[in-house]
Amino acid sequence: MNLFETYSARVAAALVALAERGALPAGLDLGRVVVEPTRDPAHGDLATNAAMVLAKEAGTNPRALAALLVEELAKDVEIIKAEIAGPGFINLTLQPAIFTAILKDAVKRGLEYGRGREKPEPKVNVEYVSANPTGPMHVGHGRGAVFGDSLSNLLAFAGHAVTREYYINDAGAQVDVLARSAFLRYREALGETITIPEGLYPGDYLVSVGETLAKAHGDALLAKPEAEWLPLVRSVAIDGMMAMIRDDLAALGVVHDVFFSERSLQKVDGNKDAVKETIEDLRSRDLIYEGRLPPPKGQKDEDWEDREQTLFRATRFGDDVDRPLLKSDGSYTYFANDIAYHRSKFTRGFAQMIDVWGADHGGYVKRMQAAVKAVTHEKGDLDVKLCQLVKLLRNGEPVKMSKRSGDFVTLREVIDEVGRDAVRFMMIFRKNDATLDFDLAKVVEQSKDNPVFYVQYAHARCASIFRQAREVFPDLELAPAALARADLSRLTDEAEIAIVKLIASYPRVIEGAAAVHEPHRVAFFVHELASAFHSLWNKGKDSPQLRFVNQTDRESTLARLAFVHAVRSVLASGLAVAGVAAPEEMR
Repeated sequence: MNLFETYSARVAAALVALAERGALPAGLDLGRVVVEPTRDPAHGDLATNAAMVLAKEAGTNPRALAALLVEELAKDVEIIKAEIAGPGFINLTLQPAIFTAILKDAVKRGLEYGRGREKPEPKVNVEYVSANPTGPMHVGHGRGAVFGDSLSNLLAFAGHAVTREYYINDAGAQVDVLARSAFLRYREALGETITIPEGLYPGDYLVSVGETLAKAHGDALLAKPEAEWLPLVRSVAIDGMMAMIRDDLAALGVVHDVFFSERSLQKVDGNKDAVKETIEDLRSRDLIYEGRLPPPKGQKDEDWEDREQTLFRATRFGDDVDRPLLKSDGSYTYFANDIAYHRSKFTRGFAQMIDVWGADHGGYVKRMQAAVKAVTHEKGDLDVKLCQLVKLLRNGEPVKMSKRSGDFVTLREVIDEVGRDAVRFMMIFRKNDATLDFDLAKVVEQSKDNPVFYVQYAHARCASIFRQAREVFPDLELAPAALARADLSRLTDEAEIAIVKLIASYPRVIEGAAAVHEPHRVAFFVHELASAFHSLWNKGKDSPQLRFVNQTDRESTLARLAFVHAVRSVLASGLAVAGVAAPEEMR
């Protein structure tokens, strides 16, 4: 049960009733009307802005409209009080039985509580990580991986049909550099002493690729010219790097549904030229022309050249300037490849696309959104989420570089040191567009100052309460159906009621976070719930009547176990969105 969805419908019904009896004009636009929690619990349970946003359209002032709406809402038997606040907001206080019913629903549904209704259309494509297959992933890639995966979890839990995709950048100059670097490691595997020159990849992660090539080909590749060995070595090196990337992602709990190759868009390896096809489609709609561009302001655009070029009319779709599609040598720009790739997403049935990029790609957003509008005939939508930098620290001091990668700390090294759960939770315990300080020492502390420990400890405490209850009342039936039959009206302490109301808001948190593509909201919510639960636990130390297991009161114990079951379920559900384990005990 989504409390806010229910009362949004009731506010809308009250407005319609007012219109039907002539107190308001018919056909008011209710799209901006919201029902949300009150900022101060003393002011009630719910608040609506209906009078504020509709007054002008209705030809009246907000307080006058609010008075009409309060009169209509007061007829609802589940509303104890409806009152006007400030310039025209309306606060609603509900019957306690409403929250008892929601708690029962949470108890019965368990981990399914808060799940949205199925939304098979539009299908959502979430593309994330998409790191160049030229080496191991760094911590910045890890943030994008966790954000994209958690967002996919969130969207799926909210009811959307989600596909998780990785775009393999295997067609650019960087993979030729990779092949030349791997060829040096191949020579090394054959016994040569090598020196890695400037411009090639120095990390030792290519040693195994060189050994694979030596085992498969012996010294046969040494006699071949680069034009012959480079495609073969490139293919083996890319396969090796992608296997390593998949393994690192698996260690983080990230598994993609689709790995899409950039080379598959180009006329190589027997493929059709999807980039040319895309350009011709745009040209046929007068969205391509030959022209010159002014030099870019500020940072130089890598695709800019001072010459007449083949240009896409990006400005027609909201971009700042038109964009080149062909380089001076006739090859495609990166942008042309990316347009064809996003056109492929649309033709595969994805009208809604979400790309997760690093913050250094911020200048690329407008042009890509313009391109998606163009190739989808404005039927597709692209939301780009930028993940800011991760500053890796240890006790406040910057962490030095890795020997394995050559110039950065690898994601796998961080996972191996602090564990998957710490990496995942902390990566979304801050909004994606804010820089993240990730302290390797702090994230493994067992203290309330460590958010992931604090939330997991709350879940483990819930589990420990059930173990205690089984010892005290071995015959007590603790299945969800039995717990839902408990007399929940016994939960009268203000701290208990506050937590029940917090649980009631969980479906709204899921719906809202999914709508704006912000999984950090779920992490914040479970941390707030954990904090409230820990406070209630501590309150029980001084107030025996609030203890979850009361040896002399079986019915009170059953009611509080139902309450704890709901808390545990919501904590586990939110942790699952984050891709984090919900432990039964902490060690």
